[in-house]
Amino acid sequence: MTAGHRREHDLLGDRDIPADVYWGVHTLRASENFPITGTPISAYPHLINALAAVKEAAARANQDLGLLTAEKADAISAACREIREERLLHDQFVVDVIQGGAGTSTNMNANEVIANRALEILGHTKGDYRELHPNEDVNLSQSTNDVYPTAVNVATIIAVRELLDAMTILREAFAAKAEEFREILKMGRTQLQDAVPMTLGQEFSAYAVMLEEDECRLAEAVCLVHEINLGATAIGTGLNAPAGYAEAARRHLAAITGLPLVTAANLVEATQDCGAFVHLSGVLKRIAVKLSKSCNDLRLLSSGPRAGFAEINLPPVQAGSSIMPGKVNPVIPEVVNQVAFEVIGNDVTITMAAEAGQLQLNAFEPIILHSLSESITHLRAACVTLAERCVSGITANKETLRASVENSIGLVTALNPHIGYLAATEIAKEALASGRGVAELVLERGLLPADRLMALLRPEVIAGTGTATGTGAA
Repeated sequence: MTAGHRREHDLLGDRDIPADVYWGVHTLRASENFPITGTPISAYPHLINALAAVKEAAARANQDLGLLTAEKADAISAACREIREERLLHDQFVVDVIQGGAGTSTNMNANEVIANRALEILGHTKGDYRELHPNEDVNLSQSTNDVYPTAVNVATIIAVRELLDAMTILREAFAAKAEEFREILKMGRTQLQDAVPMTLGQEFSAYAVMLEEDECRLAEAVCLVHEINLGATAIGTGLNAPAGYAEAARRHLAAITGLPLVTAANLVEATQDCGAFVHLSGVLKRIAVKLSKSCNDLRLLSSGPRAGFAEINLPPVQAGSSIMPGKVNPVIPEVVNQVAFEVIGNDVTITMAAEAGQLQLNAFEPIILHSLSESITHLRAACVTLAERCVSGITANKETLRASVENSIGLVTALNPHIGYLAATEIAKEALASGRGVAELVLERGLLPADRLMALLRPEVIAGTGTATGTGAA
């Protein structure tokens, strides 16, 4: 000990550690070696809580098997519960999220913090590893190669559940607008050209159904992440873990987290295969693509207010320009678009990292964790923001929408079965050339009586609202 410091030893020699911190020499070296993002692993609280859950489960399994005394197991568990339940010491998890070593620095950061807090609980000073050791006790029967992937799985499951909740909020916001707008006619468009009439409610219902489909796909994809490799140790053979440890650790971890975790049937395969993350990332990309498409539509439909579509109004949330007075921009859909771009890029990163694994281990799970966490948490925030600060406040410009239907030659398609194709073609040509409305020309030519025409132009008839708003499946 020196003034304000304690001395710790590792493979490379001795280093002085600030006396008041809970991390140790391995964490110090990792902090020096990986000044990459400036983002410490503490920025991912789900990961820190998951690491604490894994370490507590391991301690209890080791106690069950007679490898760890009850006193040590209790101290380790108490430290882990403080981290998980009270979020204490999260600021002590300081290594950069992107690191070499397949997550070893993260695992050692956890081992050291938990060991030093457990030492305090036992009445000892930090760094007194003769009484309780980061490797010998906290990491007993474990390897980074089963601890880190298992913690990543647990953290991912919890984060995905939060994303699913956020998607539900957004879906319900779209569905509420679909109900509100159910009788408002408008023109549908294909390839940005007038197509046939529909209701604004149908348009918003489609966005809700798209989200519902993706909720189902995401719930399916995350099921694969419930398979863990805890007990595999270094490469999947279970070296240095006693018989029964894998099942005991899984049982304790499932109890601690409340998750239906299962041990992989082949731990050698599970230790090197990142396929579940690739699959999950692919679903996140699907969500991002469809969400971005919906935001593109919102921006287009609200374009204007005088020289654009101006069919809907997005709620104004901030001034849009430093030079153009009165300008309001669709900033909420725009930020969601940008999140979608990020998720798509993250999917490429995850794909390459999974592919780059060699032989019995993938050393690149830190970048997978980083990319996956960013995609999930940013999508969650984007869904809630879009729902609360945009979709829930959207209003319809009914007069603009009505005029677009009355003036569009696309209306003639709905009348085709009732006036015949040749007559419909002539009406379309004249309407396009003269700028007059289809309904006006149909009445002028006596092709349909007024009451019959009005009946055919009712929303439930012209837009098929009784059959076109059901749930999709994909």
